[in-house]
Amino acid sequence: MKFGDTFAEYLHGEEEWFLEKCRHIEYKKLKKVLKRCKSCNSNTTNSNSGSGHGRQNSSSPLPRPPCQCQSCPWCDEMFFSELMKEASDIAGCFKSRVRSLLHLHVATGMQKYVLRFRRCFADDTQTLLQEGQILIQYITMNAIAIRKILKKYDKVHCSENGKNFTMKMRAERIELLHSPWLIELGAFYLNYGLDKAKNVDSSCGQVSCDLKAEQPVMKLTLPNSIELEFDLTCAICLETVFNPYALKCGHVLCKACLCSAASVMIFEGVKAAASHSRCPICREAGVYADAVRMAELHLLLKTRCKEYWKERMIAERSEMVKQSKIFWNQQTKHMIGY
Repeated sequence: MKFGDTFAEYLHGEEEWFLEKCRHIEYKKLKKVLKRCKSCNSNTTNSNSGSGHGRQNSSSPLPRPPCQCQSCPWCDEMFFSELMKEASDIAGCFKSRVRSLLHLHVATGMQKYVLRFRRCFADDTQTLLQEGQILIQYITMNAIAIRKILKKYDKVHCSENGKNFTMKMRAERIELLHSPWLIELGAFYLNYGLDKAKNVDSSCGQVSCDLKAEQPVMKLTLPNSIELEFDLTCAICLETVFNPYALKCGHVLCKACLCSAASVMIFEGVKAAASHSRCPICREAGVYADAVRMAELHLLLKTRCKEYWKERMIAERSEMVKQSKIFWNQQTKHMIGY
């Protein structure tokens, strides 16, 4: 079955109720644009071959010169701008729905009581797991659709603009399958103990993670045999990430390491960093304000690496107390005019 048919079947399948509230790639619409462009170029080539010299055999058209899409009337106006908007909306929807899902799972105390009250005190364990599977399939199918349509674009135009657009998406931080929220979903399943193939819905992928390895890596096997690996080593301390935060640029590091890199106190938090502070890895500025604490990954580390978690927690608290003393001593001296 062609992917176009598979994607159409997915859009009108059991999860249609979910997709009504979310944006998706207009795969058929974009393919029609490419089909129209292809037929237009083909007709132009045939007309050029049939006129001119008279001796040219009309049954063997001249080869169409490579199109770099500098002046493609059908694609330039809407293709890439439409695809970029759709990809951005999909990434935003995925982030929003995953955040809402995981917030319900990690909530504690009165907050969890209120959230469950909204769901009429229902046992929502299976509901959470099912929604997580739907989200994984949602992001995977749309990512495949983007890859397929860009490959088709390059084939029709004999260009590499599709590959260049993929690089542009990566630069804009909307590459769908490299979102830190996929790490959080993977940790979410591991926290439920669903790290064995028999316990995971094969149609929505598998997840595994070895936090005690020399290089801790989370592996996700998504539908259509897509395999992803996420390195869980902090690029600053070179240890397994502890109390991890994901910056706007997508990089995941320890809270204490991020605070140190941004020259802020641990008790002030990552978001207290100045607007000009840069990511320690990619050097992009303004990425601290929208940093997100990865609560599921932190919970996974706390559950499966108890000794390491306890050791890092003690060290972080000790450093926090030390910084607090220095800070308040400075504030006291300032107040008394020392």
